[in-house]
Amino acid sequence: MRRRDLLAGAILAAGSPLIARLSFAEPSCTLPESGKAREDAARHLGRFTLSQLRDLYHRDLFADWLPFMESRIIDRQYGGFLCNTDFDGTRVNSEKDPLFEGRGIWVYSYLYTHFGKDPRHLEVARRSVELLSRSEPAEGAFWCTSIHQDGTPAGPPATVIPTDLGIAEGFAAYAQATGQQQFLEKSKRLLGKCLQAYERSDYNPGVGRTYFGASAPELPGARIMGSWMILLRTTAQILEIDSDPQLDALARRCADAIVDHHFNPEFQLNNELLNHDFSRPVNPYAQLSNLGNTLEVSWMLLDEATRRRDDAMFQLCAARLRRHAEVASDAVYGGVFHVLLNVDQNLYELNKLLWAQEETLVDTLYIYARCGASWAADMFGRIYAYVRQNYPLASHGSPLWMYASDRKASFEGFSRLRKRVENYHHPRHLMLNLRRIDAMLGARA
Repeated sequence: MRRRDLLAGAILAAGSPLIARLSFAEPSCTLPESGKAREDAARHLGRFTLSQLRDLYHRDLFADWLPFMESRIIDRQYGGFLCNTDFDGTRVNSEKDPLFEGRGIWVYSYLYTHFGKDPRHLEVARRSVELLSRSEPAEGAFWCTSIHQDGTPAGPPATVIPTDLGIAEGFAAYAQATGQQQFLEKSKRLLGKCLQAYERSDYNPGVGRTYFGASAPELPGARIMGSWMILLRTTAQILEIDSDPQLDALARRCADAIVDHHFNPEFQLNNELLNHDFSRPVNPYAQLSNLGNTLEVSWMLLDEATRRRDDAMFQLCAARLRRHAEVASDAVYGGVFHVLLNVDQNLYELNKLLWAQEETLVDTLYIYARCGASWAADMFGRIYAYVRQNYPLASHGSPLWMYASDRKASFEGFSRLRKRVENYHHPRHLMLNLRRIDAMLGARA
């Protein structure tokens, strides 16, 4: 069977019956009653005007993050990203992560496409693409888990799909930036390979160990919300430049799996893990909600609803985002948690990850820009103030932000973590929201 036939079969595979949609009445996207109300809501966007907010985002991206990458992280000798580096620029080692290479290719390709077509950005992406070519796996195999500084393999092949999907997303963005068809085709091949692996009934049986350690019961072939998320994101990136109906079907299937299957109407949160047939597993997975993954996938679902021109889906996803963000909120110290290990026991992982905060900022600005919902403006304002107060490392002499910390978002908590530079979620948040703010300012001009 040809590759496209295999991809089509996987895309169109039947799922289980749909779960009832949102059961609580929640006006998720209502407009303010007047122009004054809209302006009042806008004042809650971090207590800044849109112009001031735009200046902050532009500075964080172009004056802080990009120069640090230029001077400390981008490998001028071999290409790629030396992310095993501390926040002060101290290099831990010179090994590279193929996932971070794929993500870096996406970031710099996106920068080139949407922020002035600076050839220096495209050159960074090109050299990372070239670096990855030195570890490209055989047909059907996954990319290795680590590479040496020169790009040659330093670790065994991966056994799960995130690395290859990260590279696929990067190749698709690079194809969009350069017009080079071969990278679009490479992206599609990687996507098809990952989808076939994910569909296996024995895929990733130890997925639960991420949450519950070595004693977690096996869950082979689990339907993983985070996997639907990265499949959706990669597919959406390709659909920006290729309206392939098979990929349209895949995007719909990924989004519908999250919206119609992972949502648990009993406690009105998303279950991270389901059985292969989409039935709900027994404990501990029945009570597990990865709130951070829902916060991250929500703007992707909003994008998909916009692509479909489905206002009802947009409203539904906005309401569910609000529900998850409120449940994730730390009423004591601020910010959001990312994992609710047991819903009924109210048992959270108490560390705070920057990406969970920033995905919430992308979600809420998206919703506010689309329909002026005051709750979205208020939530954006609270999270933005929390992030700006707690995560930048300027007081420690660095332009970077902590990528994670303890519940109090302390520097001490951050200093105990692995020494690395985050090269994807932070710049993605800055770029997405900067573009959104520019569009909002343009609409008001």
